Amino acid sequence: MKNWHDLSYLGRGTMRQKAAWKAIQQTHIMEVLADYRPVLAGTIPLDIDVEQSDLDIICESRDLDQFEQVVRKAFGCLTSFEVTKLDLKGIPTCVISFFTAGFWFELFAQPVAVEKQNAYRHMDIEARLLHIGGLDACIHIRALKQDGLKTEPAFARYFHIPGDDPYEALLQLESLTEQELRQRVQPLRKD
Repeated sequence: MKNWHDLSYLGRGTMRQKAAWKAIQQTHIMEVLADYRPVLAGTIPLDIDVEQSDLDIICESRDLDQFEQVVRKAFGCLTSFEVTKLDLKGIPTCVISFFTAGFWFELFAQPVAVEKQNAYRHMDIEARLLHIGGLDACIHIRALKQDGLKTEPAFARYFHIPGDDPYEALLQLESLTEQELRQRVQPLRKD
């Protein structure tokens, strides 16, 4: 399993990943968020991003008001700065977005360890699926995303993962061993 806390892979990655690495360094965002155990999640780490993909950074915060104050102090002067507080499946959540250094940033904080947040868990299982599916999976999932599908529904469609809710269906694969995962998806992914 990849250590998603270590962003050094971005500096050795694709052009888009290198640009993300530069934006992260320019903004010092990981230093600003250091107390919240930030992790870059989503499509850019997986190299399945499309042009409109943003930098999703998930954080753990037991005090969402304090989290907002810290981020507002660092980035609140940006005209695109926006804060949304909501309840996701009973979990208080703060989402902060802004544009800087050539990227949209979306910061997502919950009073839950980042490794237990769905964005992290989805990224982990998606990385495992991409390892199984190889380049063909990357190409097709990126194409599905360019056609307007969100990431999790794109994975569910490409790998023919059953279920009404692709977000939950992906999480159901999480406990499978590599061999079980290969048996579950490999025969199904061929069109």
